[in-house]
Amino acid sequence: MKKSTETNINKISVITLGCAKNLVDSERFSGLLASNGFEFTDANHADAMVINTCGFIKSAKEENIQVILEAAEQRRKGKLKKLIVTGCLSERYNKELSSQIPNVDFFLGINSDKKILKILSDDKKYTLTGERMLFTPKHYAYLKISEGCNQKCSFCAIPLMRGKHISEPEDKLVKEAVGLAERGTKELVLIAQDSTYYGKDETKRQNLASLLSRLAKIDKFEWIRLMYAYPRQFPLDILDVIADNPKLCNYIDMPLQHASDNVLKSMKRGIKLRKIESLLDTIREKIPNVTLRSTFIVGYPNETDADFKMLLDFIGRQQLDRVGVFTYSHEEGTTAYPLGDPIPEEVKEDRRGELMLLQQKISLKKNKEKVGKTFKVMVDGTNDNGYYGRTEQDAPDVDNLVFFNSVNKHQNGEIVKVMISRAEEYDLFGTAI
Repeated sequence: MKKSTETNINKISVITLGCAKNLVDSERFSGLLASNGFEFTDANHADAMVINTCGFIKSAKEENIQVILEAAEQRRKGKLKKLIVTGCLSERYNKELSSQIPNVDFFLGINSDKKILKILSDDKKYTLTGERMLFTPKHYAYLKISEGCNQKCSFCAIPLMRGKHISEPEDKLVKEAVGLAERGTKELVLIAQDSTYYGKDETKRQNLASLLSRLAKIDKFEWIRLMYAYPRQFPLDILDVIADNPKLCNYIDMPLQHASDNVLKSMKRGIKLRKIESLLDTIREKIPNVTLRSTFIVGYPNETDADFKMLLDFIGRQQLDRVGVFTYSHEEGTTAYPLGDPIPEEVKEDRRGELMLLQQKISLKKNKEKVGKTFKVMVDGTNDNGYYGRTEQDAPDVDNLVFFNSVNKHQNGEIVKVMISRAEEYDLFGTAI
């Protein structure tokens, strides 16, 4: 197929930074490029590079800029014929990046698939004639059910970059999921900026329960996992659907962000601690063996020592299974920005460390309770001592691992029963039976 005669670009390197939602974006535009005859390779052998960026928090932005600078130096030396930067960071800071970083040919925003193709090829098809490429291991894949977010969280810059919530049509998602299953996907992970808002922008009703029910009927999946649930207006009808369908993991990822009403109000989360704890009680009642994962922010501008103590007490009381902690990032354009950033970084890090130490103890206690028990483990790969994988309680990339020995040979994506013999804070060890 004819490529750009000016640059003779044939081989593309794609670098994806940030979250799984960015990864799906890269998989989609890479599928478009592949259907137009481009080959994919590593950065050292590429004619052109596309960097899909994250602009969520300060640390991510700094990492992204460093990657762009390194690629721009390759472009300056002539090792790349084209360098394209796309994604959230480029969407948010297009003018600033364009003026400050030379040797980047194009800074594009989100949803720039067709623009990327137009830049790289003179002979282009604007429709996706091939399938989305998968950059995950073959046995699991992400299903992005919506774009953007309608929530008003004061600390969050996502709506500035991604815009308002737009749900993907249910039929389209089911068709995409069927295609993934036919390609060998065993675990489907549902993602969005706010997965529980799904459908409300189109029908005024949250339709996640309907989507989950339809996905659960697809034969070839072993597990279907829900991520990025929002606690305010949580659709309780999904709980019965999850409890009644063996393929739907008894697992809910729900970023709560804090447990002090003072901080939650300033964060504009639209929910109070009493309602959060009531919701957690309801989830546990409906799904008795549920695994609950959440993330929290420490060092928010109005977080006092007393507020932080409330958060510690909440974590100790609720005994959540999985917890991630971020320090507050002061982001221009957000409604929290005028509050300033009064809490010193060392205080933020101390609070993060204290919270994670508490969660580490909780995780170790929960893991020790698994010793002597048998769990189904999805094989993710091999190491020098055998195999490693995850239980239904563990999402890819962010949760615990199970390391195990076996007298048999296993393939990635295979479900193996493993007897747990030893536990650490975040990992389990055992033997296949």
